[in-house]
Amino acid sequence: MRVSTRGDYASRALLSLALRDDLEVPVSVRDLAERTGLPQPYLEQILLNLKGVGLVRSKRGVGGGYVLAREADAITLAEIVAAVDGPIVAGDFGEPHRDGACDHEGQCVLLGVWAEVGEHMRVHLASFTLADMVNQARGSRRPSATLKHPEAHS
Repeated sequence: MRVSTRGDYASRALLSLALRDDLEVPVSVRDLAERTGLPQPYLEQILLNLKGVGLVRSKRGVGGGYVLAREADAITLAEIVAAVDGPIVAGDFGEPHRDGACDHEGQCVLLGVWAEVGEHMRVHLASFTLADMVNQARGSRRPSATLKHPEAHS
């Protein structure tokens, strides 16, 4: 899996919002762009996506801007990436066939593997919250996440 530029920028923007001392004071797009080094027009589009899925709230007018819509420990990297990139998958290969409906040699085996890889990626990204990132940015180390493996298929 490759996280897109949009996924990286969205994560950086939300981490910047989470690092603020006063989380209730809105941050303008301009200030957020300056703090993160991200291009303002692109950041505006990303923030609109994040607002649409309920990860940020906005306030209009003087003193307006964006704040996190939820606590940092309730927002995962998986949610952020999926909000701007769509579902987290290993590839766009389709779902594994069922009941012996495999059309081509080996296809069903590989489709199953790719589905498992996508699930591992989702689980791993979901194990990181914005609060974890804030702690790391402030010098605390996060214990290594243990990747959970789905039950073996019988």
